[in-house]
Amino acid sequence: MTIDAAAVAAGFDAEIKEAVAKGAHVKLVGLLANDDKEARMYANWTKKACERVGIAYELRECARLDLEEVVIELNADPTVHGILIYYPVFGGQMDDYIQNIVSIKKDVEGMNYRYRYALYHNERFIEPGKRCIVPCTPLACVKVIEHAGVYDRALPVGRQLHGKIVTVINRSEIVGRPLAAMLANDGALVYSVDVTGIMVFQAGKVPGTIKVTESTVERDDALRQSHVVVSGVPSAHFRVPTECLMPGVVCINFAPQSNFDKDGVDAIGTLCPAIGKVTIAMLQRNLLRLYDNFSSTDANGGAE
Repeated sequence: MTIDAAAVAAGFDAEIKEAVAKGAHVKLVGLLANDDKEARMYANWTKKACERVGIAYELRECARLDLEEVVIELNADPTVHGILIYYPVFGGQMDDYIQNIVSIKKDVEGMNYRYRYALYHNERFIEPGKRCIVPCTPLACVKVIEHAGVYDRALPVGRQLHGKIVTVINRSEIVGRPLAAMLANDGALVYSVDVTGIMVFQAGKVPGTIKVTESTVERDDALRQSHVVVSGVPSAHFRVPTECLMPGVVCINFAPQSNFDKDGVDAIGTLCPAIGKVTIAMLQRNLLRLYDNFSSTDANGGAE
């Protein structure tokens, strides 16, 4: 079977439209400070998606050396409820620095260090009554896994993936590692695969903690055990070996090119070939959460 990202996103789109119709007049500003074609394409998708649900969207282009100043100005602008930066800008630690100066009140990507710390320590509220923001693409993967029926809703929160094994082929700070942590927080045993080797993420003995260990398990053996396989290798030549997948597996691709053989996966399990529309829906959902957390009660969005 194939999971259509648009079908997964549809329910969230309806919720967002309803919230806007009821008075959540939110504004998202996208910042483009590079010449990356994919970044501009993402900006165009964001604009169209916001128009469909009634969210105000503004794209601002600036020189990369001016980006920090623009972010600080937007942090203090009470008419702006979310800031989205299209990376890469400088690359490496400088981009990480830029992520951390976006106010937690406006960080739709959940990449400020306070949100990242909360994610890795399974803290689901940034303040009492104010839920944390988590990165959009990992959250989109979780929503696809939920849509596929992998979560056991009869179990308590934090245990609903108990007994499930997931392999995530990607350990970037943007998608792979946060996703591994989120799935471990929900009870799964997660093989996190990267060019440097394999790590295992799983719930720690102390409730609410994650234990991360080095693994000697080979990638293909991890795949053979996995109920879910998520892959994001940015290469046109990489394929997850279909012969290593178990019957009934749920496969999710978030790479620009497909990491799976569609016909092979369709014959034994379920494939979601792209998650972009769900990612945009999660971005908008995060924006509304920021509005509910901060702007509806505090007109000042100052930097944290």
